[in-house]
Formats: sequence, C-alpha cells, structure tokens
Amino acid sequence: MPDNRKKYLFTDFKIDRLLIYFLRKHTVLLALGICCFLSAAAQRELHRPNHDNMPYYFGMSLAYNNSTLHGTKHPLFLQNDSIMRVEPGSSGGIALGLLGTLKLSKRFEARLNPTLIIGGAKYFTYWLKNPIRGEKAVEKKTLPSTIVSFPLQFKFNSDRIDNFRVYLLAGVKYDMDLASNSTARNAEDLVKLKKYDAGYEVGIGFNFYLPFVTVSPELKISNGLGNIHSRDPNLKYSSVLDKLQSKMIVFTINLED
Repeated sequence: MPDNRKKYLFTDFKIDRLLIYFLRKHTVLLALGICCFLSAAAQRELHRPNHDNMPYYFGMSLAYNNSTLHGTKHPLFLQNDSIMRVEPGSSGGIALGLLGTLKLSKRFEARLNPTLIIGGAKYFTYWLKNPIRGEKAVEKKTLPSTIVSFPLQFKFNSDRIDNFRVYLLAGVKYDMDLASNSTARNAEDLVKLKKYDAGYEVGIGFNFYLPFVTVSPELKISNGLGNIHSRDPNLKYSSVLDKLQSKMIVFTINLED
C-alpha cells in the first residue's frame, strides 16, 4: 500500500476516534446540564416527602447508548495474507424501557428494567492487502442490532437532601439480539453474532423529586461477559477474529411515580 494511502487511512481512523470522543463528551455535558437545571428547580419546596416509604413503585426509561465490540484476533490472523488490520467501531442507538423498583431497606432497592434497544449497530473496518474485484482497500462491515435486555439491578441510595438524592447501582443483565438470525447475518462476507448474551452493569444516578414525578438522570457502563462471536473459519472476515464481547455506555432519563 502506498505511503500516502496509509497516511489517509490513519487520518480517517483518528477522525473517527475524535468524533466518538466528542460524542461521549457532549453526552456527559448534557447530563450535567440536566442535573444542574433539575437541582435548581428541586430546591424550592419539599416534594412528595412520603415517597421513600413506598414499598414499590414503577416508571419508564428513555436512553441513548453508544455500543461497540471488544475483540481479540485469532492466532491465524498473523498467517492471513489478505487482511492487514481490523478495528471495531461504535455507534449510537436509543432504548425504551419499563421500571419496577422494590424497596429492600432504607438504603437498598432492587430494580427490574426490561428494555428494547433500537439501533446501535456494531461494525468492523478491515484494511485489505490485495482486494479482489468488488472490494475496496478499506471495507466496513455493519451488523444490525435490535436487542431486548433484561437487567436486574441493585441500588444503594444516599440520604435525601431536600428534593435531591444520589444513588449507585450494580447488577446483571441477559440480552437477546432479535437481529441475529436476519438474512444479512447469513451472508458470506459478514461476521455472525450469537443471539444471547449476559453481562454486568454499574453506574451512578441522581433522583430529583418534582411535584408529581421523580426524574432520574443516570449514567452507566454495560458490558457483556460471554463470547458472542460465532466464528466460521471458512469466512474471510470472520476467521481473523476470535473472541468478541459487547461494551456499552448508556445515558438514561428515568421517570418514576
């Protein structure tokens, strides 16, 4: 590959990384802005003082996620004479969910949050040494994704200060990818992913008690523990990859009664 082409490829890769960085940075800034606005509005008077005595309550969630795949290359990658490099990419999606929270003690709560995650397609970028007819020097392979997730989370709550409270959360999840058996996944030039995955979640959230609803911005990391790569040694783009694990950063707005 000519030096100038390598230079352009490296520049494109750096630009992609910078875009992802600024996207995540703006998401965090948006979360902080919402927190500051709600905090200012929540200090005027004490709202729903008996909420913490409720044995259970319900709600809904709206989230934005940035997902990617963390992969390891197969030992045969070094012997491959057609693919010089492969990098996973990240993309954004939205999620809609329901909330059911059960009070365990003054500090601890258990929460179910079944969620439909739309978008957030995963993709890989391949740099080819000797592309054949119909291929480019850089090929991008996209894997559509629509996930139904079933998280079980445990919350640790701080003391309530007026209409504000902080909480930490940790839990486990079980995911089902509804797109795993799509026609596109069976194409000869795509990486195939398994339908089911399990993982863990950790995060931090903020309760803002308003007169009729609790608004809770939340930021969490959600990672898969299993290998979701259905490797096929006969497929060009699949054979160079070994283990693939899902990784996701999620910003959520929870509305609870």
